Formats: sequence, C-alpha cells, structure tokens
Amino acid sequence: MIVAPRPLGADATIGILGGGQLGRMLALAAARLGFKCHVLCPDPQSCAFDVVRRVTEADYTDKEALDRFANDVDVVTYEFENVPAETATFLSARRPVLPDPKILATTQDRLLEKTFVTSLGIAVAPFAAVDDLAGLEAALASVGRPAVLKTRRFGYDGKGQVTIRAGDDPAVAWAEIGEQPAILEAFVPFEREVSVVVARGLDGTVQSFDLCENEHRDHILKVTRVPAAVPAAIADTARAIAGRIAEAFGYVGVMAVEMFWVAEGGGRVLVNEIAPRVHNSGHWTQDGCTVSQFEQHIRAVAGWPLAVPVRHGRAEMLNLIGAEVHDHKAWLSVPGASVHLYGKPVVRPGRKMGHVNRVFRD
Repeated sequence: MIVAPRPLGADATIGILGGGQLGRMLALAAARLGFKCHVLCPDPQSCAFDVVRRVTEADYTDKEALDRFANDVDVVTYEFENVPAETATFLSARRPVLPDPKILATTQDRLLEKTFVTSLGIAVAPFAAVDDLAGLEAALASVGRPAVLKTRRFGYDGKGQVTIRAGDDPAVAWAEIGEQPAILEAFVPFEREVSVVVARGLDGTVQSFDLCENEHRDHILKVTRVPAAVPAAIADTARAIAGRIAEAFGYVGVMAVEMFWVAEGGGRVLVNEIAPRVHNSGHWTQDGCTVSQFEQHIRAVAGWPLAVPVRHGRAEMLNLIGAEVHDHKAWLSVPGASVHLYGKPVVRPGRKMGHVNRVFRD
C-alpha cells in the first residue's frame, strides 16, 4: 500500500535520499521555507550532511535504517536518480515518496524512458535495444552510423556510453560498456543542446522555467545560458513537451528534460533524456529568477502552491569542476556574479565542486 501525499505544515521534516550538492541545495531551500530536513546517504563525507537537522549514514538497502528514517520524516524525495527504485518503493509504504517510485524506475532505464516518451508522440532520436553483440550488429544496421551506444542504466556525465563511427569495431564498443544491456541511439546533428526545468505540483499545476542552452566539455556540463538562443516557437514547443511529460507521469516535483535543437528542415526538438530531480542546468535559477528550482521542488513535494517563475535578466551558470574551485575567489568581486561552493572535502578531476551564477540586466 502506498501512502498518499498531503500538504505539509511549515514545521514538517522532509527526507532526502542522497547527500550530494543537489541534496545540500534542496535542504537550504527547504530551510528558507521553515522546513527541517533529514538526509540518508551511505557516504560519510556527504556535503549535504553539513546543512541539515539530522543525518542517517546507511546503505540504501538497509531496511532497519530506512525504517528509522521514515519514522522521522513527513515526506521523502531524492536528489539523484540512481537511488534504488526498491528503496523508494519500500519507503512509499511508510511515507509519501515524491516523485512516484514508478517514475524513478522508468527513468533509470534508458530504453523504458525512450519508449515512454515515444508513446506520447514526442520525437526522439531513432533507437534500438541491444542485449548482446549480435543485437548491436542488428541495431547498427537499423539505426545507422554514427550512433551512440549507452548502457540502459547508471550512466551520467558521459559514463557508460561510446560513439560508434564508420569503420569502428562494434565488438570494441560492446566491451567498452562492459557488455551490459544497452540502447543504441542515432547520432543527432544538433545545433544546440537545450533543457527545460519543469515543476508539477500536488494539485496538478505545471510551471516551467525558461528554456536554457547547455555547453558540455568532456561530457560534463560546463556552461548554461538562458534564454536559449533559439527561435521563440522552438522554446515554446520545448516547454510544452516538458509539461506534457510531467502530466503523463503524474509527476510531483521538479524534473529536467534534456533535448536537442535540430535547426535543419525548419527546426525541431528531440528529447534526449529525462532527469527526475532538480538539475545542473537549473542552477541559474538560484540568482536569476524569483524562485529557484530547489524551492520549487520543495514547494511541490510539500503540497504547497508553485511559484510563477520570473527571470531577472539574462543569466549564465558556470560549473567549477575539479581544481577550478581553487579560483573561486576571482569571482567574488565580479559584478552580477554569485559563488556557490558545495563544501566537498576532496577535489578530483571531473568532480563538480561548485558553480558561479551571473545575471545580466541588459
């Protein structure tokens, strides 16, 4: 039996699965509204632990710890999509879990996710399931080259994927992803990578932030700019698509829909991936909008009314990756810049250590 959600009082405790920077920023936004937070994460160095009322350091499969956690919170949400769906389902029999664990299970599997999106009549790149090397050969014959081979589960920031071009040996690519169940997607000759951060409330209200464009370096998001430099009709279409997906899911909370803008043929957008959580490309909202994506998510899972986002001006978010965090002081005196550091104790190449938001009122 699933426990149904209900609007919370301002003194309620929100449980967050995951203790990274997204959990940290969710907790800070919750505190601004008067809520307390309890974070469960197996990592003793979780940066979200520093800013919350209570922590549980335990594995996501530890049912005794999950029971204790559930008894201390009024609603449960998560900061990243690789929380085991079984964990969310276990907790949903004890407390409301938002977004719904069924959505988590769908978005954790790229094949299920793509199939769901196409069932709504929304365009994606051509794709095919791959279960073995013979299946990869067949998928390449169907999808063509170049194509991107991705593990169905647990891939992010470029992990678990490889591009197969003309002349490449499929066996090498298959070995490179660990011979795991996968999906092959046609390579899209896109003009820009864009995303919509959208929220849906407990009452079914949908609010989306402005379409933003994203620049990746080494498969990691480096810069987000908003508004995206695309035709207005494309931006409207992208936001409508994100809203349709949220409605079809019966979603409660904030999610991001990553898309490709293909300019040729009059222009169109293709859905790439769905992130069932607050998203790196929405960090600009902390300083560039009347409500942040983090507060909007907290409002949604608490059953509070969603805000109508109003952008303050043109905005830009720059990730501080690895050793770049050591240069953060250079940003402190830049007009219009706001520095956000995550408090992670260990600096590693490719690790997101903080970000800088810039707002331009021109």
